[in-house]
Amino acid sequence: MKLAIVAIGRLPRSPETELVKLYVERATNAGRALGLGPVEVVEVESRKPGKAAEAEALRAHLADSHVIACDERGTARPSRAFADEIAMLRDRGVRRLVFLIGGADGLDPQLVDQAAGKLAFGPQTWPHALARAMLAEQVYRAVSILAGSPYHRD
Repeated sequence: MKLAIVAIGRLPRSPETELVKLYVERATNAGRALGLGPVEVVEVESRKPGKAAEAEALRAHLADSHVIACDERGTARPSRAFADEIAMLRDRGVRRLVFLIGGADGLDPQLVDQAAGKLAFGPQTWPHALARAMLAEQVYRAVSILAGSPYHRD
C-alpha cells in the first residue's frame, strides 16, 4: 500500500523539512518488506485563497485513495493503534492511503466530512511544518512497530 502526506503549501528549507524527508525515507525503506510504501509527500498550491479552493486543489490528489484528514476534531490515536489501523487497511486491500493536512485555516469541512477517517495530534495548535514532521515520524513509527522493532510502550 502506498502512503502519502498531501498538504497545502510548500515548505521552505528548514529543520522541519529535513525531519520530514528523513522520516519519509526511513518509512519507505522499512516498509518495503511489509508491503507499505513508498511514502511520499505531495505539496499542493491553491490558485485561489480559502478553504474551498484549497479543497479543490487537494481533491486532484485523492483519486482511488483511502483518505484520513488531519483535523483538530479528529481522534488522537496511540502509536500502536495507528500502526494497527495502517496494517488493517493494507490487509483489506487499500492500495493508497492519504493523510491530508490543510492550510493555515485547516481543511474545508466538506473535505473533512468526506474523509474515511480523522486524525488529531491532540488539543494543541501546531505549525504546519511541525505537523508534517510529526505525521511523518508517526508513519515511520507505525512501520517500525509493524516490522517488529522493539517499542518502548509495550
